[in-house]
Amino acid sequence: MKRTLTGSGALVVSALLLTACGGLGSTSASTSAAGSTPIPELAPDQPVSIVFESYNYGLAGAWTDTFDTLIAEFEKQHPNIDVTAQKPQGNSPNPATDTVSSIQSQMVAGAAPDVAQLGFSDLDFTINQLGAKSLDDLVGKDEVQRNFDGARHPYAPTARVLADWNGQTYGVPFVFSTPVFYYNATLFEQAGLDPATPPTTWDEVASAASAIAAKTGKGGVYLDCLTKSAKDWCFQSLVRSNGGRVISDDRSTLEFDEEPVIEATTMARSLVDSGATPKLSQQQGYEAFARGDMGMILESSAIQGTFIKGAKDKWDLRATTMPSFDSKPVVPTNSGASLFTFASDPAKQRASWELIEFLTSEESYTAISKGIGYLPLRTGLVDDPDGLKDWAESSPLIEPNLTQLETMEPWVSMPGNDYLQIRDGMMDAVESIVYQGADPASTLTAAREQATTLLPAS
Repeated sequence: MKRTLTGSGALVVSALLLTACGGLGSTSASTSAAGSTPIPELAPDQPVSIVFESYNYGLAGAWTDTFDTLIAEFEKQHPNIDVTAQKPQGNSPNPATDTVSSIQSQMVAGAAPDVAQLGFSDLDFTINQLGAKSLDDLVGKDEVQRNFDGARHPYAPTARVLADWNGQTYGVPFVFSTPVFYYNATLFEQAGLDPATPPTTWDEVASAASAIAAKTGKGGVYLDCLTKSAKDWCFQSLVRSNGGRVISDDRSTLEFDEEPVIEATTMARSLVDSGATPKLSQQQGYEAFARGDMGMILESSAIQGTFIKGAKDKWDLRATTMPSFDSKPVVPTNSGASLFTFASDPAKQRASWELIEFLTSEESYTAISKGIGYLPLRTGLVDDPDGLKDWAESSPLIEPNLTQLETMEPWVSMPGNDYLQIRDGMMDAVESIVYQGADPASTLTAAREQATTLLPAS
């Protein structure tokens, strides 16, 4: 019987959803070596109990409701598998920040969850320190790829490799978004702007935001990429779209004080200095947009449902792709998480794989996209009359995400055991530049020098 631990405070917990070289860690269990025999199938009457840990269970409303329904359907289809669904242990306002420490604590107690939802920013640590199991080893590469291929609709090519490591699949990418540029067409009209032609460059954004602020008294634009609480998935997209990187391609050298990064933070700071962007926290920013008090916002589609609810019968919500730095190509990165297994018992490993398969199936993505607004990673569903065709046609807000999925690059995790300190130090510097007036070049260099001392030895 499923036991669900739910959280409270929808607006507080909504912030959760806003928010990979090294050798492989242990992939212990009965199939730790590549090429070994896959774990056996479960007998139809073989009872198995597993624990599924997901930060969605720290959420009220559509998130918990959607996953409660999915887990109930899974148990109906697999009557021999009992799933205990729980949120991560911890008391953080944002349960996503508790995921890694929760698993560490349970491992010390000898009772790690069997399946867990962990962010792409945690990929290195999840594999090399927490010891997530190689799915290729457990069930075989062919079975893993058959799941990606799907019954009718395969994963988008850019999505299916996001939780790979050194040529092996450790996790199945589950839910994510690219940075979507939402805007309030009603405020556009009030400011004398044409909502049919939204800004396509950051210079155009600055001009439109100033007009909205001056003529309506509302906020012009908010970029949910520039605070520590936002993490760095969207900031990486800003930097990549300006031709830079926060870390070298081989993940050995930090590069977040180089000119493209300085230029990106300077652009964002100029929006604040001009009054086009009010000084707001992450939560205040997306709440202001949902109320109709902000003209534009760069945001994850995880909050799309909040925007739709806020706009209903009040103002005209629209969306487009991320603006560019002049003629440079936009490089969207992804937010979100993958599903991993930490089970050691072969029966629990097989049950865990069955759950991962179900939660990433056409059936589940149809429910997740309709219920929450996440991008369906099986993109063919949007053209399937038995899938998401009707929903997609009535939901034009999905189009920017689908467009950007084709050119998406991975959200790169920082290396080593101190990866969170590296990431948070970088984002602290960005936040101080944009909202507190710190000097971009010297602040980023100081943060990079400090973070370099935390990199693992080669």
